[in-house]
Amino acid sequence: MSVDLVVLAVFMGLVTYPSRALPLLAPGIERLPRVATEYLRLVGPAVLTALAAVNVMVVTPEGGTPVFHVGIEWLAVAVCAALTAWRRNLLIGLAGAVVIVAVARALGVASLPV
Repeated sequence: MSVDLVVLAVFMGLVTYPSRALPLLAPGIERLPRVATEYLRLVGPAVLTALAAVNVMVVTPEGGTPVFHVGIEWLAVAVCAALTAWRRNLLIGLAGAVVIVAVARALGVASLPV
């Protein structure tokens, strides 16, 4: 089992932490222009989206070149986006996506990308 993704997740957390912690660390951040606060608010979700897109759309077979992948993960991402927009809660959307992929893999409908 590889821990590469865990290391990547920790690294990305450290990289995006300053922009997420800025409102806590910088007094008077509410005086920034609205465009700046909107930008800072969306940095974390943008990074998460980029990581998810790469993992859903591209598969690298052992010793091969990356290939475009269409699988159950696409449905999970769509459900995640819909639930998040509907409930205004990212945790509910992510939980729904995880459940879909876990059930599909348990039933043998989907397998881990190779």
